[in-house]
Amino acid sequence: MTKRATQRPESFVKPAYWTSEPPPAPEAPVVDEALSPTRYGDWVIKGVAIDF
Repeated sequence: MTKRATQRPESFVKPAYWTSEPPPAPEAPVVDEALSPTRYGDWVIKGVAIDF
């Protein structure tokens, strides 16, 4: 098993675009009932039913 590094080398310089801030939380998904496959059992797009 390969041993992993747990610390960066002392000569490492963090790039200017790196940040210590955590990533933003994901936004809640938007549910569009007009395109819901549970509406009729098919996908309805522009009046055309598409059955898988």
